[in-house]
Amino acid sequence: MKVMIRKDAAGSLSAYVPKKDLEEPIVAMEKAQMWGGQVTLANGWRLELPDLAADTRLPVTVEARRLEDA
Repeated sequence: MKVMIRKDAAGSLSAYVPKKDLEEPIVAMEKAQMWGGQVTLANGWRLELPDLAADTRLPVTVEARRLEDA
């Protein structure tokens, strides 16, 4: 699914899913950087993000995969 990742003025990361008209803060990251790993949104969704360069400029729209809850 298409997901736009952006950072607000306070430095908080959020994810916007246009198809669901959903915007949620990113509350956890699997590893130190989010690219190529998993992030957790405030609503409990877990997304697997593509492997991009650490210095990728935000906002950026990527193809992410929603992971099923365990």
